[in-house]
Amino acid sequence: DMLNKAAEFYEDEVDNAVGRLSAMMEPIIIVILGLVIGTLLVAMYLPLFNLGNVVA
Repeated sequence: DMLNKAAEFYEDEVDNAVGRLSAMMEPIIIVILGLVIGTLLVAMYLPLFNLGNVVA
């Protein structure tokens, strides 16, 4: 009985730790994805704007 209580306690501790970690990681991942997408957009459109300056 005592081992079951200890197991439940530590299982709850692990669940709480995983929940906190995933809650902290979500905004960081969103920011990183935004930076990657922004970099790709700039890399695609910057040559087009430079080409327009060369032609005009």
